[in-house]
Amino acid sequence: MTDSAVLKAAVFAAAFIALYIAHSVGDHWVQTSCQAATKGQPGWTGRLACGQHVITLTITKAIVLAPVVLVLHLPVTLLGLLTAFTVDAASHYWADRRTTLRRLADHCGKSEFYSLGMPHHPAHPATADGNYAPTLGTGAYALDQSWHILWLGVAALLIAAL
Repeated sequence: MTDSAVLKAAVFAAAFIALYIAHSVGDHWVQTSCQAATKGQPGWTGRLACGQHVITLTITKAIVLAPVVLVLHLPVTLLGLLTAFTVDAASHYWADRRTTLRRLADHCGKSEFYSLGMPHHPAHPATADGNYAPTLGTGAYALDQSWHILWLGVAALLIAAL
């Protein structure tokens, strides 16, 4: 492996780790409850909430990635960063509008898994008295997060390659 390839692999790894950390913080700590509850709604209310979430998430990723790049003296380009953040933001917005990711799950034969843990799933979580027991552990959440992680990998690759 050439020195250039080793360096690009190191940039990919460092960028991915930073983006992954920032994604978790931005998706769970920075996102407001209002954005989380509203971003999947139809119309401009949902679009605006989703857009605000994606903007704060992207800012979080930039804030977390910047010291990694600076401290480790990673050779990244403005083109690579802008392309990566744009692709990542667009993919995040697409999935977080919810109907789009649900349609993809339906198309891939993952409808039952998508609804796992929700009240309308035949095996939904229930309390001792038979009422719905809300949980973060839904199939929709798992598919959402795995989609985002896929695109974090693409973004890290773009940062390393461009």
